[in-house]
Amino acid sequence: MRNGVRKDMENAGAGIAAMRPGGLRRWLPAGAGRAIATLTLLSGATALGAVMVFLTQTLLARIMGPAQYGLFASSLATVTMIAPLAGFGLTQFRLKIYGAEGWHANRWLPASLRFTALTTSLALLSLAGWALLGAPPDDTRFMLLVLSPVVISILMVDLISNKLRLEERYGEMALWQMAIPASRLAVAVALLLVPHLSGRFVALCYCAIAVLVASATVPQVRAMMQGRLDLKGHGPRPARIVHADPPPGVGALWSQAWAFGVYAALYPVFYQISTILLKYLAGDAHAGRYSVALAVMTAIYLIPATIYQKYLLGKLHRWAVHDRPKFWRVYRQGNAGMLGLGLAIGAALAIAAPWVVPLVFGEQYRSVADILQVLALCVPIRFLSTAMGAALLTENHMRFRVYAIAVSTVFTVGMNAALIPRLAESGAAWATVIGEAALLLGTAWGVRRFRRLERARDEAR
Repeated sequence: MRNGVRKDMENAGAGIAAMRPGGLRRWLPAGAGRAIATLTLLSGATALGAVMVFLTQTLLARIMGPAQYGLFASSLATVTMIAPLAGFGLTQFRLKIYGAEGWHANRWLPASLRFTALTTSLALLSLAGWALLGAPPDDTRFMLLVLSPVVISILMVDLISNKLRLEERYGEMALWQMAIPASRLAVAVALLLVPHLSGRFVALCYCAIAVLVASATVPQVRAMMQGRLDLKGHGPRPARIVHADPPPGVGALWSQAWAFGVYAALYPVFYQISTILLKYLAGDAHAGRYSVALAVMTAIYLIPATIYQKYLLGKLHRWAVHDRPKFWRVYRQGNAGMLGLGLAIGAALAIAAPWVVPLVFGEQYRSVADILQVLALCVPIRFLSTAMGAALLTENHMRFRVYAIAVSTVFTVGMNAALIPRLAESGAAWATVIGEAALLLGTAWGVRRFRRLERARDEAR
């Protein structure tokens, strides 16, 4: 009896040991435990960031009302739409070039610095030009000019996140990417104590946040621009890096980065244009209600963005060059997983919206539930197109993704212009669904062309 008890205890102890990290490693593929831990960390940080953004949007929307909030939100959307011009795809290009060249990619740093300065200047000049010459001479002009430092803060956080992603320091990357949402939420909570809150005051607060966050990133960004990074996936840093060719110039960088830049510039137009056109074609209140719906969708879209942009992107660039079977295996598994997850979340959104929206945002935003029930159709479409588009982020095939976003942006702008005068927010929502479907079809076409070219190349060898 005593021996039987001892045997049972030994078996139980072995089971507990298997549940520990060391024991679990025997049952998981190599590296799977670390991947799961990293994805859990990034997903948790993304969820927390999404909650912060959502709470900020909710507080401001409830306090300011649809008209004031619509004016502020459409101005912020305009700034956000122009922000990707600063850097113009340099972040994605850097992931690609470090994935392919490893430590030798440091040769691109001088050109990157000049390219960043040039494109940032053009972005700020474009924003100022629109504010002074195209925007109405009211609070819109004031907000656009005051919010211009947001362009710098977005660029700087993007650059530091790029460095930390290459170093696989995902925890620090998550903290930096939560800096702006956390600061804005703190301001929104503090503004609850401010009577008769105005859009101008909120814009000034956002300006201060942008300046502080951008200033805090300077040491890390300077280190990256000087080549001081702990690159992962390419072995230890060589004692001396010898470049066979002279350092490339801005022209050479542009020839390789333009597709990433065009996509980065077109995507905010594709995603934000409905809010901006609602402001000019229907009014600030309509733009405010649609902005609330878009805030919900933005939080949902962070799920595939976390998996592909924050975690898998750097690895996909590396696998595309050094491990093609793994690249396509991850692609197929990602498509199936993202479609299933998107269908589940889209259905939940459509069912819950009529009850949740009035409770969270108030009765003045009840009509937002109808918008969200239409936009719920976008969730599985977006999740699948994000997964499929991962195949077009590598090598020289980004141009197919640019074609897809360009065509879908034209569809979205055209449908918004046609439907908003008749249906207001509902028209903008249906235009967005049509645009997302066009993006998915264009992405599928691009992947098909990509695979065909790849097979032809393999057969020619």
